[in-house]
Amino acid sequence: GLPCIFPCCSPARLVAMFKAATLRNVFTCCYLHTLCNDCFVAKNHHKAVLKHTRKLGVLRPRDLKSIGVPRVYLKQLVERGELLKTGRGLYVVAGALLTENHSLAEAAKLSPKGVICLLSALRFHGLTTENPAEVWIASSRGTLPPKSASPALRVVTLSGEMMTKGIKRHIIQGVSVPVYCVAKTVADCFRFRNRIGVNIAVEALRDAWRDKKATSGELWHYAK
Repeated sequence: GLPCIFPCCSPARLVAMFKAATLRNVFTCCYLHTLCNDCFVAKNHHKAVLKHTRKLGVLRPRDLKSIGVPRVYLKQLVERGELLKTGRGLYVVAGALLTENHSLAEAAKLSPKGVICLLSALRFHGLTTENPAEVWIASSRGTLPPKSASPALRVVTLSGEMMTKGIKRHIIQGVSVPVYCVAKTVADCFRFRNRIGVNIAVEALRDAWRDKKATSGELWHYAK
């Protein structure tokens, strides 16, 4: 007969070795299958996050709940260079064109119930040469303002119709951003002239009237 390749091993030992090798093969196959499956799932999650970010313009971690993707994939995509973290809990697709008003879109994501106001609204409407270092945003009285270093927020507390009137929505970087209209913004600048400076308020009124961005009736309506 054929010579035994394990002459020193008893038949029982050979059987045990064969069973151990078989188990190792089974475990190896299971591990490879799990690894491949994990890679497939991760790839699909990466695609889903990128697609959702493009749709929203600016993505927050809580936005992933609607597509059923764990937040851990945000860090992976940032490390891969496919997502860019622009602020605390704010992400955009790498290579996305960021406009001058991108910080307003970020502020709207951080404070969904807030409204862009005063200097930031003036800048948006082209009524000032000032370029505020902070995003001015109105918040309802009793609402806890969000904490953010990037973008930095200057929160103004309003209530009642002062908060709810004159809001217009604009799409910025794919985000629906509430901004007070020109007439409401100019009127608010005079109300808060001690905070922003009376010269800025006067300049805003003059430019809005000269460029016909607000009528006398609209200005009077919001000044009352």
